[in-house]
Amino acid sequence: MKSLELSGLLATPTTATVREALRHMPPHALDALVTEAVTAAGTAWQRVVVDRVAAFVAGQPRGGPRIVAAYFTPAESATQDGTHPGWSPYVAALASTEDIPDLTHTHTTATVVPIGEAAQSEKIFADPHLSEALNRLAALDPPSHTDILRVHLPTRQVTRLSI
Repeated sequence: MKSLELSGLLATPTTATVREALRHMPPHALDALVTEAVTAAGTAWQRVVVDRVAAFVAGQPRGGPRIVAAYFTPAESATQDGTHPGWSPYVAALASTEDIPDLTHTHTTATVVPIGEAAQSEKIFADPHLSEALNRLAALDPPSHTDILRVHLPTRQVTRLSI
């Protein structure tokens, strides 16, 4: 079986054939499959983030230096289940050099927004595909308060950094 055929089967893991195959796998093989699936999912969501950031940068007014990287800061979302760490769906900074801008709380402005208004503003102003991708990445690997997410456009790499 070729890898494209296998990926087609795995894309619908609830089909009878795949479900039956999974039942016959030993636990260590299932654990390895989960690890690979989580890694593949993270890579796929990172591609979405890069594509959406590239589209955002392409929509910016021309005339300045070429944008090399975009940065996202952590945010907490409040639900009935409590607060959950995630990535803000808004670009915190665009950089035209390889240098990481100062994104510490002493140099950036934080605005408190009531929970209902924050959710509404995300729906209106944030890119929904970017928001979803950032939320999925945060679910796979939750950020801490000192982390930033760097999207390097020339290499299409998404890197989590601590400041």
